[in-house]
Amino acid sequence: MWKVRQKGRIFAALTDGCPKHLSGKIQATMKRILIVDDESDLREILACNLETAGYATSEAASAEEAMVMLRKCLVSDNTSEVETLPVLILLDVMMPGINGFQMAEILRNDWKLRVPIIFLTAKDHEEDILTGFARGGDDYVTKPFSVKELVARVNAVVRRMENAEESREKVKALPQLLDLGGGLLIDDSRKLVVVDGEDVVLSRKELGILRTLVAQPGHVFAREDILAAVWQGEAYVLDRTVDVHIARLRKKLGTHGDRISSRQGYGYKFD
Repeated sequence: MWKVRQKGRIFAALTDGCPKHLSGKIQATMKRILIVDDESDLREILACNLETAGYATSEAASAEEAMVMLRKCLVSDNTSEVETLPVLILLDVMMPGINGFQMAEILRNDWKLRVPIIFLTAKDHEEDILTGFARGGDDYVTKPFSVKELVARVNAVVRRMENAEESREKVKALPQLLDLGGGLLIDDSRKLVVVDGEDVVLSRKELGILRTLVAQPGHVFAREDILAAVWQGEAYVLDRTVDVHIARLRKKLGTHGDRISSRQGYGYKFD
């Protein structure tokens, strides 16, 4: 049992069975998580549990060190396992120097880097949580936390990002002019749909949602999956935003609007 004092709070995590240090060859084949926290004991606990869950890990004691590591990833030829971009960043907020919120803002706005971020912090006020999402966070975990719950959240975010990437690849494979039958066509070159012979202009998000849905007809997309695929890590967006855009899209599709159906408690699909 590890016991760690973090900014005046007690953390505990079972470390039985944790791999000590994975070899470079093994880590190169695993999804990598970057842990950024100024508390070395907490980094060790997180690395231990994440490696047990099947991830490779890298650690940084500050935002400055983490950004140096990420910069090397961006300029490398990806031939070295230590220079592979992480699939997710666990980012402490309250660090000396550049704090977690500031680092996230730099990555999102200046570097245009869309690697998912989960904030770790003792700051649990609603304003702090909203700030975290506004700075580009994909999740926000307050300390003290259950390590098992954190690993589950990591799994969920990584899975969502992988599904979004798969969806985008399928969208890219769609032809520029796609006949959906019954008088409905998508003309991606002109960024519009043709509804019963009439051109109907769609917003970028509306077209993105439609192309995402039609790329996998019959597949039910959760709202968060649509957000990940179409909004791609933009500043905090509520699930309700998807509902609003789909309502507008259905209206623009006229008699074809009901081809986008909802499954209560699940999401949306196109038939």
